[in-house]
Amino acid sequence: MKKVRILVKGMVQGVGFRYTTKMLADKLGIAGIVRNENDGSVYIEANGSPERIDAFIDGIKRSPSPSASVEDVTVEEDESIEERMNFTVTN
Repeated sequence: MKKVRILVKGMVQGVGFRYTTKMLADKLGIAGIVRNENDGSVYIEANGSPERIDAFIDGIKRSPSPSASVEDVTVEEDESIEERMNFTVTN
C-alpha cells in the first residue's frame, strides 16, 4: 500500500478538477480525498497499490479535467495518511 499527499497548483478550481480527479481515482481503484484549498490549489490524499498510485499521479500531472491547467504538482509519501476505502470529493 502506497499513501501519498499531492498538492496541485495552477488553474485547478472552478473547472471540474476535483470531480474528474474522483473519476480517475475510481477508474484506477484509488481511495482518498480531494479538496480545494484557500490559496487556489487542490489537495489530494490517495492510497492504493504502488503501480496504481503512480498511474494516478501521472494522470493528475496531465490534468484529468480538460478545462484545468496544471502548473505544479508536489507529491509526498506519508505512511501516516488515513487509509480510506473509497475516494471522496470534499468542500
